Amino acid sequence: MKTTEYVAEILNELHRSAAYISNEEADQLADHILSSHQIFTAGAGRSGLMAKSFAMRLMHMGFNAHIVGEILTPPLAEGDLVIIGSGSGETKSLIHTAAKAKSLHGIVAALTINPESSIGKQADLIIRMPGSPKDQSNGSYKTIQPMGSLFEQTLLLFYDAVILKLMEKKGLDSETMFTHHANLE
Repeated sequence: MKTTEYVAEILNELHRSAAYISNEEADQLADHILSSHQIFTAGAGRSGLMAKSFAMRLMHMGFNAHIVGEILTPPLAEGDLVIIGSGSGETKSLIHTAAKAKSLHGIVAALTINPESSIGKQADLIIRMPGSPKDQSNGSYKTIQPMGSLFEQTLLLFYDAVILKLMEKKGLDSETMFTHHANLE
């Protein structure tokens, strides 16, 4: 296949993935973000990079957003929101993050392919994400992409869609958000 054909198929897969996302679950996540004093994002590997990009955009909107595990991350307080992106819902470090957040009376939102996973079972809010598990031998969702790529891409697009929803609710635009952008670059 030519590179452009691969890109076209990836875009087709993402288009199909978008149809599986629940607007109601997305609205619930946006409402939790709007009502939270602090928002923490977490993920491992490429899902972690998507979580970091989401925290960055939340910060650009003026939210008190942090990334779990970073050196400047403050303590979680009761009622704070922890958003965990994990395709399998079985990543050991993220299971621990969810358990710790629950023990501190935080609110856990899980973005996962597997709502019945260890992380899903601890979550207060589950956003079921489409995608194929890294082990595709037992997955029914077909993709040409390796490992968790489809989940990670869908996660990034979902996070960006939630940002647009929050911008709408808060009456923000890119120009306003740029006032929170780093300026030491």
